Amino acid sequence: MGDDTWKDLFPGAFSQAFFFPSFNVRDLHTVDNGILEHLYPTMDGGEWDVLIAHFLGVDHCGHKYGPHHPEMAKKLSQMDQVIQGLVERLENDTLLVVIGDHGMTITGDHGGDSDLEISAALFLYSPKALFPRVPPKEPEIVPQISLVPTLALLLGLPIPFGNIGEVMAELFAEAEDSQPHSSALAQASALHLNAQQVSRFLHTYSAAAQNLQVKELHQLQNLFSKASADYQRLLQSPQGAEAALQTVITELQQFLRGVRAMCIESWARFSLGRMAGGAALLAAACFLCLLVSQWATYPGFHPLLLTPMACGLASTIVCAGLLATTGLKLDPVVLGAMAAVGSLLPFLWKAWAGWGSKRPLAALFPIPGPVLLFLLIRFAAFFSDSFVVAEARATPFLLGSLILLLVAQLHWEGKLLPPKLLTIPRLCFSASAGQPRHSGTHALGLGVGLLLCIRLAGLFHRCPEETPACHSSPWLSPLASMVGGRAKNLWYGACVGALVALLAAVRLWLCRYSNLKSPEPSVLFVRWGLPLMVLGTAAYWALASGADEAPPRLRALVAGASVVLPRAVAGLAASGLMLLLWRPVTVLVKATTGTPRTRTVLTPFSGPPTSQADLDYVVPQIYRHMQEEFRGRLERTKSQGPLTVAAYQLGSVYSAAMVTALTLLAFPLLLLHAERISLVFLLLFLQSFLLLHLLAAGIPITTPGPFTVPWQAVSAWALMATQTFYSLGHQPVFPAIHWHAAFVGFPEGHGSSTWLPALLVGANTFASHLLFAVGCPLLLLWPFLCESQGARKRWQPLGNEAEARVRPEEEEEPRMEMRLRDAPHHFNAALLQLGLKYLFVLGIQILACALAASILRRHLMVWKVFAPKFIFEAMGFIVSSVGLFLGIALVMRVDGAVSSWFRQLILAQQR
Repeated sequence: MGDDTWKDLFPGAFSQAFFFPSFNVRDLHTVDNGILEHLYPTMDGGEWDVLIAHFLGVDHCGHKYGPHHPEMAKKLSQMDQVIQGLVERLENDTLLVVIGDHGMTITGDHGGDSDLEISAALFLYSPKALFPRVPPKEPEIVPQISLVPTLALLLGLPIPFGNIGEVMAELFAEAEDSQPHSSALAQASALHLNAQQVSRFLHTYSAAAQNLQVKELHQLQNLFSKASADYQRLLQSPQGAEAALQTVITELQQFLRGVRAMCIESWARFSLGRMAGGAALLAAACFLCLLVSQWATYPGFHPLLLTPMACGLASTIVCAGLLATTGLKLDPVVLGAMAAVGSLLPFLWKAWAGWGSKRPLAALFPIPGPVLLFLLIRFAAFFSDSFVVAEARATPFLLGSLILLLVAQLHWEGKLLPPKLLTIPRLCFSASAGQPRHSGTHALGLGVGLLLCIRLAGLFHRCPEETPACHSSPWLSPLASMVGGRAKNLWYGACVGALVALLAAVRLWLCRYSNLKSPEPSVLFVRWGLPLMVLGTAAYWALASGADEAPPRLRALVAGASVVLPRAVAGLAASGLMLLLWRPVTVLVKATTGTPRTRTVLTPFSGPPTSQADLDYVVPQIYRHMQEEFRGRLERTKSQGPLTVAAYQLGSVYSAAMVTALTLLAFPLLLLHAERISLVFLLLFLQSFLLLHLLAAGIPITTPGPFTVPWQAVSAWALMATQTFYSLGHQPVFPAIHWHAAFVGFPEGHGSSTWLPALLVGANTFASHLLFAVGCPLLLLWPFLCESQGARKRWQPLGNEAEARVRPEEEEEPRMEMRLRDAPHHFNAALLQLGLKYLFVLGIQILACALAASILRRHLMVWKVFAPKFIFEAMGFIVSSVGLFLGIALVMRVDGAVSSWFRQLILAQQR
């Protein structure tokens, strides 16, 4: 009775069962109350041999509140009463076993190998004495003993079939009288029963798996046959055979320990071929990303993609033929690796034959020296278990070093000029062609602010269990675990304030570029839908933090609201994203008749509306299609003159869609975390804003020409995703997974469904990877967006060129992101190049983790550190790849909508 996990492990094994759902860690009472309803009546009925009552209230209370909360004291008191009631009902022939399956950390979690987690209680009690009192003796070390066969024999049950542990034979020796012969015989009997069970398992397993060492298996089978024969002979003539009994005991122990060692060695066997194939596959993918990112902006690049595919297919066919002729097994991983390596051949041939004749071969690796050094350090560090354990502290240091390096590089290249020098234009250069957009003081302020945000985010840290001296941040726990109403209320106010600040920051940014004035449905959703999402999130937090304090008559209402509110917030976010994909162009269009102005027909927004006509235009046009409006205006004003259209907010049309999408994604992800993590999300957006502005200072806008995002920007962006992963309270180990995220909006559990809770837990774990991957195109868009800062003038030489005197030719309106449409092929190539650079940086990390787990496969910490790190890095890479694809797809959707908008505009004017 109790935990329904028993039903899945041993279906149909119990004569009577009362199972209750166990996965909802926020439910403290359902399982325990269900057990208490049936426990005492079943005991009094007497129709049972073994009764298992698996309570979960203490375990769930640790996950929800921690071990030092008043709720934990209540559950422990309840368990004391349960044990007292059981002791009072026990009969003389009944054994009470109280056992814990694991321990608990100071945060209430478990699953690791720290002392607090692997230390659990074992309490045996019977009204009748189990063993006679014997004088204490020196403790002996008994290797590889197991509790499972010992408990089974004590309870008179068969030893579980899959057990390969060794029984505690000395315990059975103490149960006999003080005669040496009887004591040795009891040990031999217990060991023989244990060895018989292990021999049956070994026979069945070896026939099914066929991966055990044949020679060693025969030796162990012969050893068991000899020991079993000796034991049967001693049973027939037990007198005067103490020495022979000791020999049998030794042989049986050698058999049990030999089987255990053989199985462990067999189960820890590695496939070196598949490891090499996987590493080659990852290395080839990284190298391809690097090469293609360099050639993406060169003509004749795209037809080259067909040749690598053909070479990869040919390599696969050749490899499969060789494996078939030699009689080896066709391994898909090895074939995939051969395909990847074969696809590299055309690129290497082009690099050697064509590229090398024009440029040095070193140009294939254009990564700057400092960034290359950073990537090498990052690559090598994954081979150190100490670095992997301390990565949460090392990552902010590396990110801060990159930021300081970037500021120093901008100053060294002369892109951070003093304010006085900013007014002196460079000869023959326009502001849009690389002139500094920030003063040195401004850039230094951005760098200092960014470092401060990184330091503040580091306060939300979770200590790895390998560092017992470290103390995790108490701010990672939910508000429900806090004791004290005033402190809880203050923290709740701070969390709601972070939500409001995030909403206000996004709205102010959209107002800054006037995208919030657009009548598009997505903008209307930002105006009204986002405040509703903030209100729903704040209300859910209030209910979750005080649900246990609600009056009994309101608990049903609170439970219903805890289900509705998170689903409503997620539904609003999904609706906003659909509206954004449907109408992504957030522009304000004004059509007038009469004599057209001499300025450009399409002018970016340069200020708020200044006339009553501007204001009167906005409201009536909210829900009308743009093309129909142009046609109607044209029909009504044919006799009054040509149609003139002024479009505002075109300069930030791409960035506005990206920022809106990121905000809509952030709120559901925020809901999956503890309340105080909202402060980290606010820091995440602030960090990204500061980093983008700092990086924009060093990225020149060269139009016409290819657009390129430097490697420093891509590396810093990827590293910030890792830093935020740790700031959200995560660690690359399974005990640190936030399982409570699976019950946000589903407090009663998911039934038999597994994909939805897995999706919720995965979204909680890899939220930072998803947000930064989706927002990666902002690295390309932000420098053009920052063009609006300051006046834009074009300059030309005046008089003697040697005197370097210049005069302004004419003032140029900042076109910002519309410059990208001057060269669409360069824009598309830049997006591809940016995505490949980001994948290369992430690929280097996962390649290092894979190699570390492969090379150090016999390391003591491989299953504790290297293998979990590889798994988490692989999942993070998959999430980042999907997020990057979605981000680039959103930019392409906006670009296609802008092109369609221009076509409709031209068509309307022509008609």
